[in-house]
Amino acid sequence: MAKKSAGILLYRRLNTQFEFFLVHPGGPYFKNKDLGVWSIPKGEYLDDEETLTAAKREFYEETGQSVNGDFIPLDPVTLKSGKIVHAWALEGDIDAATIVSNYFEMEWPPKSGKKQSFPEIDRGGWFGANEAKLKINASQAGLIEDFLLKLGNRPDFF
Repeated sequence: MAKKSAGILLYRRLNTQFEFFLVHPGGPYFKNKDLGVWSIPKGEYLDDEETLTAAKREFYEETGQSVNGDFIPLDPVTLKSGKIVHAWALEGDIDAATIVSNYFEMEWPPKSGKKQSFPEIDRGGWFGANEAKLKINASQAGLIEDFLLKLGNRPDFF
C-alpha cells in the first residue's frame, strides 16, 4: 500500500496575484539545492488519523505555527516515490523568518558512525505562482495548478 502524506498549501493575495508559502527541506542532502526541492508543509499520517487533522499537525511541526480557517480541498498528487499527497489550500499569512521546525537525527557524515540532528525544514518563503511552480517538487506543482483552476471557477473569490 502506498504511503500517504497530508499538507497545507498556504496562500495570500496581493491585489489580484497569489503568493504561496513553501518550505525548504533541512539536512545535508538539500543544503545547496533550490529549484525543485521545496514543498508544502506536509508529512505522513496513519490510517486511523483524519487527513485534515494530520495536515494541520504537520504544518505545526514544520513551522511552529497553527492554522485554521476555510480549507479548500485540492486534488491529491502522487510523488515519484508513489507516495500520495492529500492537501488543502488555506488563506493565511505567516512570517517565513520566524518559523521553527522539529528536528530529525541521521548518521552524518555517511558511514562515520556519528549522529547529527538537523531541522526537518531549514527555511520557508513566499513565492508568486510561477516561481513557486519552479521551486516546488515537480510532483507537487499540480497542487498550485489545481488551486488556481478551482479559484478560476469562483468569480466571487476576488
